[in-house]
Amino acid sequence: MQAKLYRRFLAFALCALSAGAAAQGLRAPGQGALDTGTPAPVAPSSVAPVVPPPAPQGQVADAIVAVVNNDVITRRELGQRVMAARASLKEQGIREPATEVLERQVLDRMITDLVQLQEADRAGVRVSDEQLEMAIRRIAEQNNTSVQQMRAEIESGGVSWNEYRAELRRQVRMNRVREQEVDRNIFISEAEVDSFLAEQAAQFSGGAKPMAGGNGALHLAQILVRVPEGSSPEQINALRQRAQQVLAQARSGVDFAQLAAGASDGDEALRGGDLGVRPTVGWPDLFLQATSKLQPGQVSDIVQSGNGFHILKVVAREGEAATPSTLLPPPGGPERVTQYKARHILMRVTPARSDEQARAQLQALSERATLGKVPFADLARQYSDDSSAPQGGDLGWVSPGETVPEFERAMQSLQPGQISEPIRSQFGWHLIQLEDTRVQDVGDQNRRMQARQILFQRKIEPAWEEWVGVLRSGAYIDNRLNREQL
Repeated sequence: MQAKLYRRFLAFALCALSAGAAAQGLRAPGQGALDTGTPAPVAPSSVAPVVPPPAPQGQVADAIVAVVNNDVITRRELGQRVMAARASLKEQGIREPATEVLERQVLDRMITDLVQLQEADRAGVRVSDEQLEMAIRRIAEQNNTSVQQMRAEIESGGVSWNEYRAELRRQVRMNRVREQEVDRNIFISEAEVDSFLAEQAAQFSGGAKPMAGGNGALHLAQILVRVPEGSSPEQINALRQRAQQVLAQARSGVDFAQLAAGASDGDEALRGGDLGVRPTVGWPDLFLQATSKLQPGQVSDIVQSGNGFHILKVVAREGEAATPSTLLPPPGGPERVTQYKARHILMRVTPARSDEQARAQLQALSERATLGKVPFADLARQYSDDSSAPQGGDLGWVSPGETVPEFERAMQSLQPGQISEPIRSQFGWHLIQLEDTRVQDVGDQNRRMQARQILFQRKIEPAWEEWVGVLRSGAYIDNRLNREQL
């Protein structure tokens, strides 16, 4: 129970903090945007998200089990993570694989984490104490509790507050570098959106029935046999045979989650291969084609992608249709909302600029703009840390829900021509100038945004897997555990 509680708090934390790196997430994934946006999708954590307990002193030799570039993983660190993985598997009701298999699986994920953290170091990705504290407060609010109560619950499960914060920071840094290196490089063209909406319209005109509530969903699990970059035809054939053997076991009645925990190279292996629930059309086309005729509990044939060989299990379907159907309802009546045309100046908190200094600098800029000494747009071009600076901080027309709550509340409280007081968000300090408001029908705009988000979800997982593969193939990795187990 405590492990489950901890995972819940960590999951909320990742969602809350990943927004800080989702600088391109204001409008929708795949479009350039601003550092005032909503969170981008979060890549899955690659190790069971339970803080490892301290290893008993003197009981575990601190030998090196892996070298990853200039860093090492010790036997003690591996032992701690294995203990955490065992607790997580037990909590999920998944039978634990043999010790040597579990150690190999956990170490592989530790290596994957480490190359991502090294990439975060290279890219200068940081999570400040202040950002962490702000996110923790938001997590507590989302769980309808106080920070003090949340801390007490976490500590009652044997996890110290410092351990929670350290694990949180580590996971968030990985998510931020993924967003920076992967999410922002995914582009969804207008032509792709047009094509998707045309397919949706064709389903309706052909009499297709939308799923219950317009939100049919599919729950999948997978076993992945990864094919490393540069593999020879002989190596690929050997990996295909391994996948076929695993598939035969899955179809012979061996528990899928147990198989995944012991045999999958996927990031979710220690979650029993669970990929979670998504809107049906949000899954990659390859996965939809492989599972379109499967009922819950059934397992697909082998699916080959650029990352390797996938074996998919349909865990559950939600909705009326058993085959891929529409997520978006047909165009209906007008959807009128009040939109706000605004500019803003973002001042980040950095090692060279404290929180108070950033606020004070924005306050001084506010006074200059309010007195009419310098146009707000000119100040934004000169001082803003946001990607909108070259456009004078222009955000265009912003609809409700497109910005973080602190920003939205301040913007909506202004009258045209007014400038806000400095506003704090997880991105830093903002100064907002409201230029105009209007009431607009956003029905078509919202449908296009939904379509863009669905297309983004289809692309993000393969792109993330490919990025991790490139990081690993470019790293010096000496896995000494494999030699120990021979």
